[in-house]
Amino acid sequence: MQLPFTAEQFLGAFRAYNTTLWPVQVFLLALAVLAVVLVMRPRSWSGVGVSAILTFLWGWMGLAYHLVFFTSISPPAYAFAAVFVAGALILFWQGVVRRGLEFRWQAGTRGVTGLLLVVYALVVYPAWSQFAGQPYLETPTFGLPCPTTIFTMGLLACLVKPYPRSVFVVPVLWSLVGVQAAFLLAVPQDLGLAVVAVVGLVLMSRASSPAASSPASAPEQAGAPP
Repeated sequence: MQLPFTAEQFLGAFRAYNTTLWPVQVFLLALAVLAVVLVMRPRSWSGVGVSAILTFLWGWMGLAYHLVFFTSISPPAYAFAAVFVAGALILFWQGVVRRGLEFRWQAGTRGVTGLLLVVYALVVYPAWSQFAGQPYLETPTFGLPCPTTIFTMGLLACLVKPYPRSVFVVPVLWSLVGVQAAFLLAVPQDLGLAVVAVVGLVLMSRASSPAASSPASAPEQAGAPP
């Protein structure tokens, strides 16, 4: 596959973003930590809070990264920006307006998977980047598409049923696009996106609308593991 930019230009976009917008990375990490706290220790407004944070992150990636920085080296980034903003609007509609997303960490396969993805995005991903010898300014920091997509799927794995399929569409699509960087641009930590795509497709297949939920789902909504 022929990319419209070189590896040097790709890393240069990260450098421009990280240099120009510092210290916004600290703020974005703080939002991530807050979202994790709300999932691990849910409150009555946690669903709206986590949804609002994810909405901001996806809007940020679409506008602040793709539209402002990535379009300078890749014309398709205009389409990526539109898709990411669409993902933000889906999260806003489903989680903030309709209040249809409830996040709660629960012991079990989904809970462990979600926790591992969050740890990978916030800890393993940047550590791997440093171990691989990437200068910090050329690293995909949190708030950039690949680590943030992994983080997002970690939180979505903690959704309480019933939940809509629509919130998974954009993260899965970007996982299929972004994982190519692991092979074409020597960013091996992006291999985590392959796992994200699989997890997202499985969660989508198990989604159900509120109208389709049955009394059998009540124990899970009350806090029982899936």
